[in-house]
Amino acid sequence: MSMIGRYLRLGAGELERAAREPEWVRAFVEELDEADDGARTGGWARLHETGKAWQALDFLLRRREFPVDLVHGERELPGAGDWGYGPPSLITAERVRLAAGALALLGPGELTEGVAGADLAAAGVYPRSLWREEESLHLVTSEYRALADFLRAVATRRHGVLVWIE
Repeated sequence: MSMIGRYLRLGAGELERAAREPEWVRAFVEELDEADDGARTGGWARLHETGKAWQALDFLLRRREFPVDLVHGERELPGAGDWGYGPPSLITAERVRLAAGALALLGPGELTEGVAGADLAAAGVYPRSLWREEESLHLVTSEYRALADFLRAVATRRHGVLVWIE
C-alpha cells in the first residue's frame, strides 16, 4: 500500500466541530470515502489527494520557502490520534487564502526548476524508486496543478482544510 497525501475541505463551523469532536470528522471522511457522489471532483470537491507525490511536493515547496505547510498542515487536530502516518492537521481559511495566492504566483515549472528526479531520490523523497526516471517530475507538476486548483476553490469559499498522510 502506498502513502498518499489527503485533504478535506471544511467550512468554518465544520473546522470548529472537528477541533471539538475529532471522531466526528473521522466518521465524515469515512462517509465521503464510501460515497460515490463526486466528493473528489469539480469545484465543490470535498476531498483531494496528492497520491505518491506528497513528499516531493513538501520537498519542493520547502525549498521555495512556501509560506504555508500544505503537506503536513499547520495545527494538529487535538485528540484525533493516528490517521495512517500521524495525526491530521488543520489549515485555517485565512492560511488557505494565503496559500492559494502564493500558488497562483508559483508555476509548476518554477516549482521544479533546477531539480531532477535524481535529486528527489538522493534526498530520500518517498517513493525513492519513482524518482529515478526524469519523466517522474511530470507527476509532481500534475499533482501540484491539481492541488493549486483545489485550494483556489477552497479559498474562494473561505473554507479551511484538514490534511493527513495515509
